[in-house]
Amino acid sequence: MNVKQFFGSFAMVAFAMVMISAGGCQQESQGPVRVRISTDYGNMVVALSDSTPQHRDNFLKLVEEGYYDSLLFHRVISGFMIQGGDPNSKAAPAGARLGNGGPGYTVPAEFNPHLLHYKGALAAARQGDQVNPERNSSGSQFYLVQGSTMGAAQVQSMENRINAGRMADQPEFHYSEEQLARYAEVGGTPFLDQQYTVFGQVVEGLDVIDSIAGVETARGDRPLEDIRMFMEILKN
Repeated sequence: MNVKQFFGSFAMVAFAMVMISAGGCQQESQGPVRVRISTDYGNMVVALSDSTPQHRDNFLKLVEEGYYDSLLFHRVISGFMIQGGDPNSKAAPAGARLGNGGPGYTVPAEFNPHLLHYKGALAAARQGDQVNPERNSSGSQFYLVQGSTMGAAQVQSMENRINAGRMADQPEFHYSEEQLARYAEVGGTPFLDQQYTVFGQVVEGLDVIDSIAGVETARGDRPLEDIRMFMEILKN
């Protein structure tokens, strides 16, 4: 199965980025803005990257509005990732198919060769290339990487596929020695690099990803028991 099929389909409409007022989510630079994601399995803290400002600001806006509160991690694949952010999941009955909801806009891709799919990466889900050749991100759906450790040769072998599939405005990509070593140490999903926008990293609570990824799921990869999230912006 093509790995892109794991991420479902999302509403595709023109992106309308919301400007945040001075009293809103944009903050003076005092290090990365952090968000706590609380679940029944424990809490995670993600640091958002300043190198992906459109994804960062959109995520903070939604968190501040309470958009994510009580939504489900609706798609869980052990050894791969946990996904949430579909607003339709808040009141979804058992067995309902999820993964199509969003806020009504997409976010332009913000690929960065220094932001990769290591374990704990926060990345934006999106529609597949056939209907979304610009690889715009879902306005709200995201995933947290679990993945697995991989040797340097195995990761490096993916460079050709990444470069063959890159968009016209993307420079050629090559892993550094430090990046290869990190995949060998902490693991991840390098086959998604430079195809989905990574815009943050879990800095506390990596074990919570493992706990959620290990739950029993039904067809469609939805957990049998609902796993809800609540989010808050942390003060620096």
